[in-house]
Amino acid sequence: MSELAIIGGTGLTRLGKLQIERREVMHTPYGEPSGALTIGRLCGKEVVFLARHGYGHTIPPHMVNYRANLWALKEHGVSRVIAVCAVGGIRSDLVPSTIVIPDQIIDYTWSRNHTFFESDLSEVTHIDFTEPYSNEMRQVLLEAAARAGVAAIAGGTYGACQGPRLETAAEIDRMERDGCHMVGMTGMPEAALARELGLCYAVIAVSANAAAGRGEGIISMDDIEVNLTRGMDQVRAILEQVITATG
Repeated sequence: MSELAIIGGTGLTRLGKLQIERREVMHTPYGEPSGALTIGRLCGKEVVFLARHGYGHTIPPHMVNYRANLWALKEHGVSRVIAVCAVGGIRSDLVPSTIVIPDQIIDYTWSRNHTFFESDLSEVTHIDFTEPYSNEMRQVLLEAAARAGVAAIAGGTYGACQGPRLETAAEIDRMERDGCHMVGMTGMPEAALARELGLCYAVIAVSANAAAGRGEGIISMDDIEVNLTRGMDQVRAILEQVITATG
């Protein structure tokens, strides 16, 4: 049974070198996941892959069933999760195609189902979220990046926004004042739900563009696609190193 799962975001709806063995349709108390779990072998070791936005990239960030996704992975027997996210760079060094392994998060989302602990409780449950990502898994990713020759930035604060629209320049200014270094739409509640389930969870963030007001002119979807293609090649190299070493 696979212990490691990869959640693919925008730009990573499949793993090209994954030798698919089977797909499993999972049903959860929280509805349907984004798609069937794809189980296969990468670098000779079994992994589970799930496309967060669906395999046709049709589910917008505010409509992703994060609870069902994480619950399905846990039920399958997964204990470690690497989530891949596309972000906009707020900090000046997060130029397009840069890889970042964030260590903090600020949640600006709303109306999303953000916890498993809301009914039929024997007691009120609080999780410690001081450090929202697994330091152990973050270190694994950073070491894998070094072996792959990828210059990944260690640390940074991910600002999770509601979407699906992009942000205004003034919103990005506010987020920078709050301490955010990058902005994305899928970081929460995924990270908190993983913590509630006791999963070892960390993120590989790929800078797809300069955040609103940080680049020249409007944000081009064509440019984002080009940047993600380049960045995801680096992500795949990191994942192969992770799986070869620890899978």
